Amino acid sequence: MEKKHNNSNRAARVASKVQTLVAEILRDDFSDDELLRGVSLVGAVAHGGLQFVRLFYYSHNADIDAVQHRLDNITKTVRYTLAARMNQKYVPEIRFEYDDTLDTAARLDKIFENLDKNQSE
Repeated sequence: MEKKHNNSNRAARVASKVQTLVAEILRDDFSDDELLRGVSLVGAVAHGGLQFVRLFYYSHNADIDAVQHRLDNITKTVRYTLAARMNQKYVPEIRFEYDDTLDTAARLDKIFENLDKNQSE
């Protein structure tokens, strides 16, 4: 059991490191890109024996499909730059995925707000 515990900690550390470095890459290399300017990385999860990292993002841009398409287009460039910044023999594949947690929370807030208004009437 101890070995599995250490592997999960290592996966979390690698995912966190990748998230931090990719956020820096987006800030440093793509700050003038209109679609990517409002992108924030909000989480990362390593999979497949650390061969793959899913990066969860939130964007203030309303056209999430366009943002996702742009992120998909720059993934190879970002990974190449990531390899130069990481001190590891192997650099994991990365994938960007939209995190709709904040959107869901806003919808729930509106529902609860409407419930409160209906109950007070």
